[in-house]
Amino acid sequence: MNVDPAELAKFEALASRWWDPESEFKPLHALNPVRMNYLDGYVNVAGLKVVDVGCGGGILTETLAKRGGIVTGIDMTDAPLKVAQLHALDQGIEQLTYRQITAEQLATEESGQYDVVTCMEMLEHVPDPASVIAAVHALLKPGGWAFFSTINRNPKSWLFAVVGAEYVLKLLPKGTHEFKKFIRPGELSKWARQAGLKTTDFRGLRYNPLNNSFKLTDDVSINYLMASRKPE
Repeated sequence: MNVDPAELAKFEALASRWWDPESEFKPLHALNPVRMNYLDGYVNVAGLKVVDVGCGGGILTETLAKRGGIVTGIDMTDAPLKVAQLHALDQGIEQLTYRQITAEQLATEESGQYDVVTCMEMLEHVPDPASVIAAVHALLKPGGWAFFSTINRNPKSWLFAVVGAEYVLKLLPKGTHEFKKFIRPGELSKWARQAGLKTTDFRGLRYNPLNNSFKLTDDVSINYLMASRKPE
């Protein structure tokens, strides 16, 4: 199974604080509108089947459902999924299902069933990212869209995403990220191509800690998004 128990344990420990916008997930709450706007530039999810791979506590997952998507959120953590389920219930959100299952397992059950797949801030936490990307391709209908976000691997990303975010600004718990697991855009594009996805776009994400905000940029040297599509 393509999971790392140590990575799961990190997020299990933080589950109760997932929806607190002042918690360790403060940057994730700030990031959510920006990445959703990025998706909006390519597809309107209303009425479409969507799966959010590595959904955690469901911040993006809920937004996709609120936009009218028929959404499934999947993750291998137990406590964050329970938090996600309870929060969705409290918000009265319909057309939203959560499952504790890997992307690879879901792909064997529901191959070619989804219009959109999102996989955000997840690939750098699994042993075999290419396997997840192959599963994403399998989950998509022909013409379906896949969106990924992750962290580049270079000295600048180590300085900002690890030293800066975890040790200086203390935006994230120490040990949240392992530099060796970061993924260069060329690697992500190669794995997507090998899986059968066509890369459409890369966009960088720049964080301003002074006002806790993100914006899209052409600089992909640290955090970045990738849009891709399964050919018709």
